[in-house]
This record gives sequence, structure tokens and C-alpha cells, in this order.
Amino acid sequence: MQSSDVAGNPNFVIKQQWAEKVTAASGGRLQVEMLPVDSVVQYNETHDAVGAGILDGHVTSTEYIAGKDPAFALIANPVGAWSSPYEMLRYINYGGGKELLNELLNPYGIQFIGATTPGLEAFVSTVPLDGVGDLAGLKMRAPEGLVQNVFAAAGAAPVNLPSSEVFTSLDKKVIDAADFSVFSTNQQQGLHDIARHPVYPGFHSMPLIEVSVNKNTWDSMPEDLQNLLEISVNHLAFDMTSQLFINDLEAVAAAQAQGVTIHNWSPDERAKFRSIARQQWEEIAGQSANAQKVLDSLIAYMTSQGLLK
Repeated sequence: MQSSDVAGNPNFVIKQQWAEKVTAASGGRLQVEMLPVDSVVQYNETHDAVGAGILDGHVTSTEYIAGKDPAFALIANPVGAWSSPYEMLRYINYGGGKELLNELLNPYGIQFIGATTPGLEAFVSTVPLDGVGDLAGLKMRAPEGLVQNVFAAAGAAPVNLPSSEVFTSLDKKVIDAADFSVFSTNQQQGLHDIARHPVYPGFHSMPLIEVSVNKNTWDSMPEDLQNLLEISVNHLAFDMTSQLFINDLEAVAAAQAQGVTIHNWSPDERAKFRSIARQQWEEIAGQSANAQKVLDSLIAYMTSQGLLK
């Protein structure tokens, strides 16, 4: 199985430990080797490689195949939808997301086992942001696609910038804010030294990391090993979200000790942002029948949970 993370990255270490536990729990009947990014194919080619049997499986972002069908972009990161990893994981495991992903992935020769995520991204800012109104005219870095479209609809002025230019652009006041990464990564990169008004927990972006295998490989497995894999992925999700959440809280304490002001949006402000984002989800849904199916599923689930009205 190939990961989308580099060797030594905290995410990769957690995935590697998961692979070792699966091997041990199966008594060696199922031996899982976790490879770092680009070991066999490029990071955005693993879906094709898994479908073709070049790789047996992968642990990577579903966003990487958004070009195959916009449905994958929408289910992988519906910007503004989730306020915690557990909201997304509940949708996948109990709200129809798992079944829908298999409906989307099976035609490509891929079996979706389950999901994890590094968590909800924080938001880097040099100015106070306490709600949607503060986004008006905000010069910010955001990647092309849904993230950029949602922020533009919310009144911000997003621009494309490579991650290598974020620090300098904030420092030189070329931008006021940035979509970048989770809080602990932002802190490690020194972004809070110059952008002292982060929003945490974040309100916008959280990638779905899928754990999938080749469909023929899956179908050839005895039922007990299939069950073992499904149960183990639930543990992987709990392990990853818990460990990275601990890292974030430690980074928050360190940042506050340095005089950084943390901004946490209220449920009402998060709901406002989600309503704006919904308009952009609908734009994507109009691009394919599968994307419309994803949107209908997301809206039905979020409405049932009081996340949308």
C-alpha cells in the first residue's frame, strides 16, 4: 500500500504502525507493507495503480481523482461542511458515505474500506477573524477549485500561491491570511510568529483520506480478513485524529504562551459559512450525475444532524 505522506511524517508513522498491527492481528495471514509517497507511482496516480493491481492498496486523499468525476472532489472535501473529524467520520460510517464511495470507486476496480483524516485545518491570519463578515476583502492564499470558490463567495479575495511562498507573502503583507494546514503544522512552520490571529478549530477544510484496495484483491479475501481490515481502519481513524489533535492542542498552548490570539468561530458563524459554501457545492453537483448524488447524500445527512437547515 502506498501512502500520500513522506517517510518520517507523523501521518506516515501512524499509517506504518497500523500496517504492522494488521499484519500481527492476522497472524501473518495478511501482510501489509506501507510505502511512502512516490515509492511506486506519483502521489496522484495511486488510484489508477490500485485499480490496475500495480499496488494492492493505498491510503491517500480522494481529492486526487477529482478530474475523473467532480463527485470525488465534493465527497473528499466539501469545504465548510464539517466542524470536526468525527462529523465526517460519522457520515462515512453511518450516514451512507461508505456505500456511496464504493458505488463511485468500484467501477475503477477499487474497494473503499474506510476513511481517516489528519483533521480540520486551522486558518492562518494576520488580522482578527471572528466570523463571515470579517472575510470581506480579505487578501488570502487558497488553492484553486472549491476552497477558492467558497472563500470568494464569502467575500474574500483569494489568490494562488505555492506553499513555499506563504510565509514570505504574509510577512511582506502581500496577503492577510492563508489556507495552509493543521494548527500544529502552522506552528511548526513559524507562521504564527507573523500571523498572530489564527482561527482554531478551523471552519473550512478537512480532507477525506481513503483506505482502499484493489477490488479483485478484496473479493479474494476470506470474510474474517475483510472484517479485520474494516475494524482496523476505524482504529486507524481514531488513532490518527487523536494523536494529531493532541499535537494541535500542545501547539495551541505554545502559541498562546507566545501571545498569539486564538479565534474560535461560534456555531452560528460556522453555519453562515456552510450556507455560503452550499451554493458552491451545488455548482459542482451540476457537473455530473454522481456529483448530484453526493450532494443529495451530504445535504440529507447534514440536515438530519442539524448542520444545515
